Amino acid sequence: MANNKSAKKRILITATKTERNRYYRTRLKNIVKSVHEAIEASDKTKANEAFKVANKAIHSFVSKGFLKKTTAARKVSRLHKMVNTIEA
Repeated sequence: MANNKSAKKRILITATKTERNRYYRTRLKNIVKSVHEAIEASDKTKANEAFKVANKAIHSFVSKGFLKKTTAARKVSRLHKMVNTIEA
C-alpha cells in the first residue's frame, strides 16, 4: 500500500485511466465486430453503414489519445478493404 500522498493519488489516477481504457477497448472491439459481421453476411449496405460508424469512432479515439494516428489509419484501411471486397 502507498505510504505518501502522491503515491495514493497515482493509485487513484491509474484506476480511473484503466477503467476508461477498458471502456474504449471494448467499444472498439464491438464496433469492428459489427463491421465483420456485416461483411460475413455479404450485406453491402449494412457493411457500409457499420464502416461509417467505425471510421468516425476510431478517429475520435485518436483525438482522445486512446489510439495512435497510424494505428487508427491501419485499422480503417483494413476495414475499408474488406468492405470493398463485398460484391454489390
